[in-house]
Amino acid sequence: MGLKGFVEGGVASVVAGCSTHPLDLIKVRMQLQGETTNFSHQLRPAFAFPSSSATTSLNLSPPPHRVGPISLALRIVHSEGLPALFSGVSATVLRQSLYSTTRMGLYDLFKQRWTDPETKTMHLTKKIAAGLIAGGIGAAVGNPADVAMVRMQADGRLPQAQRRNYKSVFDAITQISKQEGVVSLWRGSSLTVNRAMIVTASQLATYDQIKEAILENGVMEDGMGTHVAASFAAGVVAAVASNPVDVIKTRVMNMKVEIGRPPVYNGAVDCLTKTVRREGFRALYKGFLPTVSRQGPFTVVLFVTLEQVRKLLKEF
Repeated sequence: MGLKGFVEGGVASVVAGCSTHPLDLIKVRMQLQGETTNFSHQLRPAFAFPSSSATTSLNLSPPPHRVGPISLALRIVHSEGLPALFSGVSATVLRQSLYSTTRMGLYDLFKQRWTDPETKTMHLTKKIAAGLIAGGIGAAVGNPADVAMVRMQADGRLPQAQRRNYKSVFDAITQISKQEGVVSLWRGSSLTVNRAMIVTASQLATYDQIKEAILENGVMEDGMGTHVAASFAAGVVAAVASNPVDVIKTRVMNMKVEIGRPPVYNGAVDCLTKTVRREGFRALYKGFLPTVSRQGPFTVVLFVTLEQVRKLLKEF
C-alpha cells in the first residue's frame, strides 16, 4: 500500500515537471537577472564619511534593466533556439524522480497513519506537519539533481566562453563532483530543504483542504472540476510562500566556485543580504509571474495526473 503512493506520486510528478519545464527555465533566468559577481565595489558601507577615495572606490551602478517573462522567452528562442526552453529537462526528470517521488510517497504514508478512521479526514495542522517532514526529506534526497537542473537552465545566459555545456544531468553531476567536490552537489541544500518544506506543506495541505471543503459543501462532485480548482489554488499559495527562498536558492546553486578565489556568496544569509542591498526587497519576488504561472499549471497537472493514476492502480 505504501509503495503504491510513491509510484503514483513519482509518475504524476515527472509528467508535471516535463510539461512545465519551459516555465521553470524562464523563472530561473528571471531570478538571476540583475545578479552581479563583484559585490565588493557595489555595496555601500553601513558607515561612510565623504572623501575623494570613497567616492572613487565605490561604483554604485544601477541594476540592469529587467526583462519580462514573455520578452525573455522570445529572447531565448531567438538567440538559443526553441530547444533551449527544454535545457536541463533530463535534470528535471531525475529531480522529480528523486525529490517528488519521495515527498509524495511520504505524505501519502502520513495521511494513511494520521487520518481519523471515523471522519476519514486529517486535521489541517497534521497536513502541514506531514508536508513539512515529507518535503524536507525529499529535498535532501534530490538536491544533486536540483543543482544540476539550475545550472543547466542558467547556462544559456552566460557568454560562450563561460558556459559549462553539460551534455546531460549525469554529465553535470560528474563534472561538478570532479571540479568542485562531491559536497558541492549539496550546495544550497539548507535552502532547498526549507523551500521544499514550504512548498510541500502549502501545496499538498492546501489541495487536500480545499478539495475536502468543496466536497463537504456540495459545490462540485469529486471529479475533474474539483481537482483543477483545488490544485490551482494550491499552486498559487505555494508560489507566494516559496518565491523568496527560491530566488536565494537559485543564486547560491548557480554560483561558480573557483580555486583560489573567494565565493560570491558565503551562504544563504550573505546572498540574501547582498541581493536586498543591491536590488531591493522586491528582488526576492523576481520571477514571481513565471513562478505562479508555472506552479499553477504544474500543480494542476500534478494532481489531475495523480488522481487518474490512482484510478488506474486502484485494483493493485
